[in-house]
Amino acid sequence: MNAIEIKGLTKNFGAKQALKGLDMTVPVGAIYGFIGENGSGKSTTEKIICGLIHPNAGQVRLFGKDYTDADVRANVGVLIEEPGCFPNYSVWNNMMLQAANLSIKNPEKEVVKVLKTVRMEGAASNKYKNCSLGMKQRIGIAMALLGNPALLVLDEPINGLDADGMRIMREVLTDITKNYGCTVVVSSHILGELEKIATHYGIVRGGKMIKEMTAAELDVSCRTYVALQTKDMNRTKALLACKYSRVEEDESGYIRVYDAKEPEEIVLYLYESGITVSEIRTDKIGLEEYYIDLMNEKEVR
Repeated sequence: MNAIEIKGLTKNFGAKQALKGLDMTVPVGAIYGFIGENGSGKSTTEKIICGLIHPNAGQVRLFGKDYTDADVRANVGVLIEEPGCFPNYSVWNNMMLQAANLSIKNPEKEVVKVLKTVRMEGAASNKYKNCSLGMKQRIGIAMALLGNPALLVLDEPINGLDADGMRIMREVLTDITKNYGCTVVVSSHILGELEKIATHYGIVRGGKMIKEMTAAELDVSCRTYVALQTKDMNRTKALLACKYSRVEEDESGYIRVYDAKEPEEIVLYLYESGITVSEIRTDKIGLEEYYIDLMNEKEVR
C-alpha cells in the first residue's frame, strides 16, 4: 500500500493554474523529498494533501482511502510554513494546548515523548519567542507528531538553519520514520541535505510531476566524472575539449571530464601533450547537479 496516491491533480487560483494534472506516489515508510523551484506547485500540493485547500480536479488517496476520510485526516501531521504558537507561552504550555486541541489522552506523557524525539526536552520551559529558528522548527514537528500520525507533511523544515541545526533535523526526521513508523513528505531547496536522508524523490515543475525515483535509482542516474588539476588549467581544458564531448571547470577549480572511460587514459593523453596531472579522482554528481541538469534538459525540449 502507498501512503499517498495522487492522480491528475489540478488547482486554479483565479486565472492562474498552480497544478496541471499532477501525479504523485509515496510508499509507506518513505522519506519523500519533494523538490521544485518556487511556484512549481509543491506547497499547493502539500496543502491539498493536508486538507487545507481543495483541488479543482483529480484524485487524492491516503493509505488507500479518499483524503477527506475522517479517520485518514486524523492520521496526518502537518508543518506548513511555521507552527502556530503563543510567543509568550513556554514550549511546554504550547505543546499542552495543542494536545488539548487534539483531545489526546495522557497529554503529559505524549508531550514528553515528542519533545524527546525532536531533541527539545531540555528546552520545555523556554518561552517560544526566545527559541532559535531551528528550535521553533523542531517544536512545529513535535506538534505535528502529537497523536502518532502515520503521515507527516513538512514544508521547508530545514531552510534557514545553520549546519548544526540541519544535522539535528536530519537525525530527527530519520528517527521519526524508524521509531514512529511514519511516512514523511519533506520539501526543501537545500538538496544536499535532502539527499542525506531521502529514500524517494519527486521533482515538480510548472505544476506537473516530471520525475519520481528512489534514492537507489538516483544513484544509478547520477553521472560519473573524472576531476583533475594541472599547472596549466587553460591549456589542459582546451586539449581535453578536443577529445571529450563535455569538459567544464567547477566552482572548486577542478576540470571535469564526463565521458572518459578511465582516469588513466586522461593522464596518458595529457602526458603525451606535455602536461603533468597533479591531482585526479573519479566522482559522481549529486542530487543538486542532477536536478539542475534535469531542469536544463526540460528547457531545451
